[in-house]
Amino acid sequence: MTSLSTSFTLPCGVTLGNRIAKAAMTEGLADPYSRATGRLATLYQTWAKGGSGLLLTGNVMMDRRFMEAPGNVAIDGPQDADQMKALSAWAKAATDENCHIWPQLSHAGRQVPKTVSPEPVGPSASTLAIPGGQFAPSRALTVAEIEDIIARFANAARVSKEAGFTGVQIHGAHGYLLSSFLNPRVNQRDDEWGGSLENRARLLIRTVRAVREAVGPSFPVAVKLNSSDFQKGGFTLEECVEVVRWLNDEGLDLLEISGGNYEQPKLLDIEGLEPAEEAPGLGVATGEKDTRQESTKQREGYFLAYAEAVRKVAQMPLMVTGGFRSRDVMEGALAAGTLDMVGLGRPLCVEPDIVARLLGGEVTTAPSWEKSLRMGPGPFGPNSPLKTVRVINAFGAQTYFYVNIARMGDGLAPKKQMALFPAFLGYQSGEQKKAKRLVR
Repeated sequence: MTSLSTSFTLPCGVTLGNRIAKAAMTEGLADPYSRATGRLATLYQTWAKGGSGLLLTGNVMMDRRFMEAPGNVAIDGPQDADQMKALSAWAKAATDENCHIWPQLSHAGRQVPKTVSPEPVGPSASTLAIPGGQFAPSRALTVAEIEDIIARFANAARVSKEAGFTGVQIHGAHGYLLSSFLNPRVNQRDDEWGGSLENRARLLIRTVRAVREAVGPSFPVAVKLNSSDFQKGGFTLEECVEVVRWLNDEGLDLLEISGGNYEQPKLLDIEGLEPAEEAPGLGVATGEKDTRQESTKQREGYFLAYAEAVRKVAQMPLMVTGGFRSRDVMEGALAAGTLDMVGLGRPLCVEPDIVARLLGGEVTTAPSWEKSLRMGPGPFGPNSPLKTVRVINAFGAQTYFYVNIARMGDGLAPKKQMALFPAFLGYQSGEQKKAKRLVR
């Protein structure tokens, strides 16, 4: 019987030590030139010692003009000796602990803060429907720019392999560039890159092929894909299943199923300003009409039922991230064959050794971070009747994880209790300073 401790051999022949992957989370620890730093090496050594079979990094940008945050690492064009040394030290911090580490290669597209780029890009000109004015309107990419993006992904993958990383993940989810091309609400093009699903998926498929050609057949290549955008008129589960059929021919080693974007942040298990669009017959919390009795199970594995739909056609291994806390739920999903790898993110920001403790039977449940936040009562608290306030609070709660990631990068233990508002203000101030220090 497959358990969390069971090793897993990928189609390319590489074997992961167990079935838990540390999911991608933004670190924000790059230097002003968007290079890797010793803080990243310290952070990932801590996580590597924590027991995960695989560590997926936060966004590693292949074009530093369009980054998800000012502290992102970028692999943009040729890397000099110092850049390669820094990347290699980051990778070595994990591999020295016999842990696999894959950079998540990404282009933020239109989801670029104005402090990073005053003119983000996307498949078409559009504006993010998010309050606060943090994002500028995007312009449409030219065909030449699209071809350049494909080449940049391939270059970043090649450099990652040379630096000592043990695989790569292509970020095709959460509303970033490749995901936005799949979304018909955002992609209004009338050329070969827009319109039909085949055209909207062209950038993702071409990118996967270019990356595979750059790294060869024995190096792991993964994709993170939305099961749905959960938006009316957006990328749907039905379309996701069709894209997976096409990806079957591309030699993927792992497909991670997720969902949502900045406008509909289901990846955070919250609803955006518009009502979330669910697949017909699938529920909000578990993705299905729940038949399980225990309330804890009803809230775990946000995307499990969506993964079940994908599993019916997918010929590559599947990973699901989002909401997992209980070992029995994780192992139940493995035993049912719904997935091959479980992704854990937020719990590792609270207890970086939680995977080893789960695998060893010391604990049966990962920590619940929600109880550690003090956001204040009343109409401006986390349960505010005002949807806008609830959405802002949910994004603000991310501060808890960013602060703890930075602490671990400095060799400090995470803070399990935190007053959110002052932490949020401090974090936002820090992000502004990082943006000002960026060497453009």
